[in-house]
Amino acid sequence: MHEYGSTSPDPRSELRADCDRCFGLCCVALPFARSADFAIDKSAGEPCPNLRSDSRCGIHTRLRQTGFTGCTVYDCFGAGQHVSQVIFGGEDWRSGSEERARRMFDVFPVVRHLHELLRYLGEALTLPAARPVHDDIRSLISTTERLTRQSPEELAALDVGPHRQKAGELLLRASELMRASAGGGRKKDRRGADLMGARLKGADLRGVSLRGALLIAADLTGADLRGADLIGADLRDADLTDADLTGALFLTQPQLDAARGSAGTRLPESVGRPGHWTAHS
Repeated sequence: MHEYGSTSPDPRSELRADCDRCFGLCCVALPFARSADFAIDKSAGEPCPNLRSDSRCGIHTRLRQTGFTGCTVYDCFGAGQHVSQVIFGGEDWRSGSEERARRMFDVFPVVRHLHELLRYLGEALTLPAARPVHDDIRSLISTTERLTRQSPEELAALDVGPHRQKAGELLLRASELMRASAGGGRKKDRRGADLMGARLKGADLRGVSLRGALLIAADLTGADLRGADLIGADLRDADLTDADLTGALFLTQPQLDAARGSAGTRLPESVGRPGHWTAHS
């Protein structure tokens, strides 16, 4: 894994899912329940019936139409290929013992948590106003990367909670510094707010902390979210048509994929415009 701050290629490329180098781990290791997001129930460790022998999804181009929207908004942050190719040396879970397969399934969600933290910490290093905590962030990135290189047994036994808490404190400080530099420090803190279905059309949310906020089905049409902290915000079915998310902090691709938007929605360079948004332009 590349070191952040080095002159090597963008280290965040290692934190993007590469399904060609994975053995469909998310389709086996993770459970899901019949709901609006999944058409069936599936237990952890049970292969999804849509998973083919070549580790490809048999309905990849029809996931939304066939009731598997949850699959379209999931991102392993590169954990799949890291577990498959680095930790288990390219050995498919199908080819080894059942015990080895179970260990791979146990390790995958742990590494996914660590990679998600690396994604956020790496972004924090790009925030100029957060320079006072950059050294601490670099140190935590180094520690996190070492954790991802542990043995399968060590990773399966790892308690990620304390590590996430430490990262969360640093990310919060980075967010506060960045938003204060942009004048957002005086804005109302909406961390964890229940804004489900809220009518926020055209709202001025510049620099507002929306960390962990419930924005499910919220109307954010034309809202100004420049510099807002969106880490952990639930944007499922939120309407971002013509909204401005330029410089939004800690926004991830899965969050956008779960939302609705338009060609007029302005986005940070770190994320791409979801293909299904064209239907809502």
